[in-house]
Amino acid sequence: MLINCAAYRNGEKLADIEPHEIHNYIVKPDCFVWVALLEPDSRALELMQAEFDLHPLAVEDARHGHQRPKIEEYGDSLFAVLHMIEVVEGELRVGEVDLFVGRNYILSVRSHAERGFADVRARSENEPQLLKHGPGYVLYAILDAVVDRYFPVLHEVESELERIEEQIFADVSPRANIEALYALKQKLMICRHAVAPLQEALSNITGARSPVVCSGMQEYFRDVSDHLLRLSQTIESVRETIATAISVNLSMITLRESETMKRLAAYAALIAVPTLIAGIYGMNFDHMPELRWRYGYAAAVGVMAAVDSYLFYRLRKAKWL
Repeated sequence: MLINCAAYRNGEKLADIEPHEIHNYIVKPDCFVWVALLEPDSRALELMQAEFDLHPLAVEDARHGHQRPKIEEYGDSLFAVLHMIEVVEGELRVGEVDLFVGRNYILSVRSHAERGFADVRARSENEPQLLKHGPGYVLYAILDAVVDRYFPVLHEVESELERIEEQIFADVSPRANIEALYALKQKLMICRHAVAPLQEALSNITGARSPVVCSGMQEYFRDVSDHLLRLSQTIESVRETIATAISVNLSMITLRESETMKRLAAYAALIAVPTLIAGIYGMNFDHMPELRWRYGYAAAVGVMAAVDSYLFYRLRKAKWL
């Protein structure tokens, strides 16, 4: 599905064009074409491949999707894969955008993601002094938009972690806390799988040797790299906090089990004394202390009550009950 196809020259938009008109514009000096596709079929990709002379390996990756975030060079062109993370009903959904960048074109292929880059296009068209850098600037703008969209996702993960931490010391099922923490850890791994490979890939175009299409844009890509570094540090911090929260929650479970065992042991001690006395007097021997005494039964019960009262007092004072 074609979302947009437009031609630009020296930072100004020339016109919205049809795909079959692309070759008329990319041959013009200082002109480039920006095409956006959503869930394209094989025929659409083949058409773009013919128009822009895309590398077949890059087209194959875009066709099958589910690629690891990366930025690869094919001659004078670049192929980038970015993960787009969206929150849908409390769950994280991972989409993908594939970018083909050349000297006079940029093609974005978006799949499994609702939010597009209309805002990026509008912002770029309102900044002609930057857009005149050509496809390299558009690549930066899309990279920056994708990376900036990671921050609210990670912020939501942090907020959810704070809520679970409060529940650990509240009267909430420890099992529910463990399940919530593991679910949160899975969300964090989704963020990490999107950020870490991209951070590594971006270092290839921010170093001393940068691709031709990115010439003059190194400081902009370094800004994106700084954002990725912040995200990576936050992810590691949250990851350590989750590990600590899991450990604390397990310790709380152990403490609760210990408290339960203490109570059971206390009640067992309270029952043990009457059981012992009743057991002795239940052995039916003829010669037993106070066996024929009129108040023998009451005395035995009184001894049981007295000993149990003393034990209850000591156990209560020790906070076992």
